[in-house]
Amino acid sequence: MPEPHHWQFFSAGGVDQVVIRSGADIAHIGELDQKLWVALACPTRGIEFDARTLDLVDTDHDGRIRPPELIAACEWACAQLRDPDLLLAGGDTLALEALADDPAASIQLVDEARRVLALAGREGASRISLQEVTERSEHLAAMRFNGDGVVTPETAKDDAAVQRTLLRIMQTHGSLKDRNGRDGIDRQRAEAFFADAEAMRAWQAGDDASACLGGGMLEAAEAVDAVREKVDDFFARCRVAAYDIQAVAALNASSETYEALAAQALSLQADGLAALPLAAIRPGRSLPLREGANPAWAAALEQLRRKALAPLLGAAPDALDEAQWVALQQRLAPCRNWLARKPANALAAEDGAGIEALLASRAALMALVDEDESVEQHNARLVDLERLLRFQRDLVRLLDNFVSFKAFYRREGAIFQAGTLYLDGRSCELTVQVADARQHAVLAGLAKTCLAYCECRREGRTMGIVAAFTAGDVDFLFVGRNGLFYDRQGRDWDATITRLIENPTSVAQAFFSPYKKFVRLIEEQVAKRAAASEAGAQGTLGTLASTLANADKAAVPGAAAPATARLAAGSRIDVGTVAAIGVAMGSISAVLVALFSKFIDLGQWIPIAILGMVCAISGPSMLIAWLKLRQRSLGPILDASGWAINGRMKVNVRLGASLSKTAQVPRHALRFGRDPYADRRGVATALAALALMAAITLLAWESGWLRLS
Repeated sequence: MPEPHHWQFFSAGGVDQVVIRSGADIAHIGELDQKLWVALACPTRGIEFDARTLDLVDTDHDGRIRPPELIAACEWACAQLRDPDLLLAGGDTLALEALADDPAASIQLVDEARRVLALAGREGASRISLQEVTERSEHLAAMRFNGDGVVTPETAKDDAAVQRTLLRIMQTHGSLKDRNGRDGIDRQRAEAFFADAEAMRAWQAGDDASACLGGGMLEAAEAVDAVREKVDDFFARCRVAAYDIQAVAALNASSETYEALAAQALSLQADGLAALPLAAIRPGRSLPLREGANPAWAAALEQLRRKALAPLLGAAPDALDEAQWVALQQRLAPCRNWLARKPANALAAEDGAGIEALLASRAALMALVDEDESVEQHNARLVDLERLLRFQRDLVRLLDNFVSFKAFYRREGAIFQAGTLYLDGRSCELTVQVADARQHAVLAGLAKTCLAYCECRREGRTMGIVAAFTAGDVDFLFVGRNGLFYDRQGRDWDATITRLIENPTSVAQAFFSPYKKFVRLIEEQVAKRAAASEAGAQGTLGTLASTLANADKAAVPGAAAPATARLAAGSRIDVGTVAAIGVAMGSISAVLVALFSKFIDLGQWIPIAILGMVCAISGPSMLIAWLKLRQRSLGPILDASGWAINGRMKVNVRLGASLSKTAQVPRHALRFGRDPYADRRGVATALAALALMAAITLLAWESGWLRLS
């Protein structure tokens, strides 16, 4: 048994994660238990990573990277290099001597690299760059023969006959796009087209073809086939009528049928009219070809009369009996059998000369296809060379963001981080690009993290992100607040909060949360009462102003009393009400005095009582915050973005503080002068100090600390 590969791990986010430290680790990545992988899938778009590299890893082109594809990429890259440690060095240039001598594919890569260098004017160079390979690929794609196997009309512009045939193939068998986006045909379409042409030529040269050549036989057969079913139907009905005269009425169209036809806009091409028999049914009757024939078939019967009956029977009768019809079909039987074997393909309308013209350009057209396909081997090698250079540059970074999250936990910039959001006096580095905020929030809410979904705008473009606020308070985060977002390229975007998922950011914030909510509730209630009082006062003043303005008008008998009188009447205070208010205030005062007395009686236990009150108020909020902070994780946020995260990936308080940084004045900065607009708190501070001193004095007196004996 071979010795198992030895791995090294580091712990972060509550998960053991592998460290990629050598080329051997990359070569043996398939041996690492996938239960130890941080991610099991990630999207190829919406992350900060080279999309072309991800497309080369995504071999099934489904827009997602999974472990089997990443393992195959690692094994392939290591097989192409003499020393897999080169993958750790990175860079987008590669020495030709670094390519392995075996397998044969590596030797072909060396040959292709030398060819690219020679075409770039650097023959004999020992290193090749990714830029040189991509430039060669772009140049090859723009050439007349670019190796995609698609021949376009522009490719065949030097030969008019070949170009006409190519256009005919596109018309009958469809087209496809080449690498430059132009329409053309490939080998499959060309071979199918020429196979149809060969089938038509073989049919036209068949043994029975002579039966339709000359004397108008082909036209006669076509005229007979056009009406054969209807004529057979007519003579069959006449035979049934001869068998039983009572069947005549049923074999002809009924009056109801004609009434239905008469009820609609009638034309000679109407389906209902064409479905009727060719003529009225009577026993032993001949088929009239002119007068008395169904008008919907008049043109077809005239063609039968002129092109079949006249040439073959020597006359053009106005009626056709059954014996003549049978003789006519027997005469045309060989020709009709030949027509029945006609290939049913897109070239059925071509005559012999047209088919020969198309087949004449076959060799030249297929030569163009062969020449274009011959370049494909260089394309395949160029793609492999580009793949190797991109894997050398990007593969380790992908492993550090897939197999482990080293790049994230070591603050090197993970590929799922979209940028930095500046809002509410802090910067949020844990931002993820989001396509649908509503759908994303359903799963991301399980992360137990305060999330702000933002719409970012720049130069007419929009982008959705979600930012995790993992430090500071959330008192001033609300929908509609604006900020600034910097993406990973340093471009600035206007950001506006469109959706908010609130969760605690720290236990300290949870401690003050009940008091803040209580103060906010009081402020809201006071504001509502003040607004209601102001509205009432404004209404009263308006009524009074109206009364004063109309005071000079004569009083009307029976009119309502003036507003001033109503105001005076309404402002009277009932003695009973005053007494009730006094009793209530006295009761409240008595209760407060009793509570204060009991509180003072606690003596030295007063601090513990105060602590108990604080714990009773803030304790539940702090407990809930502590539980949520323990459950705060990165997984649901990424899962909602299309990842498949294998572990919980915790975001503890320490990591959260580094991901959301609040504004701090630099340590060595100097402040000049005092704030001229600072709130004046001197009087309030003095009163608070006096109250505190009085409370301490009272506590000391009750505890006996100030007594002499």
